[in-house]
Amino acid sequence: MAEQKKQQTALGDVAARQLAIATRTVPQMGTITPRWLTRLINWIPVESGVYRLNKVKDAEDVEVDCTGRDERELPNTFVDYIENPREYNLTAVQTVLDVHTRVSDLYSKPYNQVSEQLRLVIETIKERQESELINNKDYGLLHSVHASQRLKTRTGAPTPDDLDELLTRVWKEPGFILTHPHAIAAFGRECTRRGVPPPTVSLFGSQFLTWRGIPLVPSDKLPLQSGKTKMILLRTGEARQGVVGLYQPNLPGEQSPGLSVRFMGINDRAIASYLVSLYCSLAVLTDDALAVLDDVDTTKFHEYK
Repeated sequence: MAEQKKQQTALGDVAARQLAIATRTVPQMGTITPRWLTRLINWIPVESGVYRLNKVKDAEDVEVDCTGRDERELPNTFVDYIENPREYNLTAVQTVLDVHTRVSDLYSKPYNQVSEQLRLVIETIKERQESELINNKDYGLLHSVHASQRLKTRTGAPTPDDLDELLTRVWKEPGFILTHPHAIAAFGRECTRRGVPPPTVSLFGSQFLTWRGIPLVPSDKLPLQSGKTKMILLRTGEARQGVVGLYQPNLPGEQSPGLSVRFMGINDRAIASYLVSLYCSLAVLTDDALAVLDDVDTTKFHEYK
């Protein structure tokens, strides 16, 4: 004989939820990263969209003398400049966001639809900005390294010896090492194998491994192909003749330095459009401000006994 269905004696969950208000989150997006590079480099406003990098032509030709107590004649000298210095033009990372006015009118509580759409688009643009600062063929870090500032790993995996050699290339006030998270893990394994676990330092409320006091900063924008990547050591700041970021100030609709949002109007299909633009570039002021360790193998593991 079939079992009789038990009679319900209280309000069930499904029905009860019709009177309940769910706690909602803003839209989450897994591609958002901390973007440490844009936080750690110094940014310089470029009023005209062009940054001219002036250099000295022959620094060794500037003569000075350390005189003794005699009356020897002092040298006459001058500092000559390069006549055709390099100019950096700001590039734009842009997109047009479309939002149907019906959606923004009817479905904007508790979160404003336009604001959330713009927030996620801006996050995506900033992710692309960091990628361009590293990989852009015109001004990106990986394409701005002087030939004398490139070196390769000795055994494939990034060892303390490799990083020590890298530090000899940017020894004047080195700032930080930028690399893929897998390379940081590989370096940690090599240090553990040698019994010299790297210390950590706190920056922006997060912990970073260091070597010789220089933080290793992760970014997933560095290329990782067949388990190999690169490690970039840089000095930052205009006063230090280092690496500097460039941006356009005082933009119409400016939301943050170099970033603007401008309303473009509503078309005949009731769709509102917003132009989102970010103008940026990067300059390496002297050759010894930047060095790269190539062929960093992140696939080596060890048995610890």
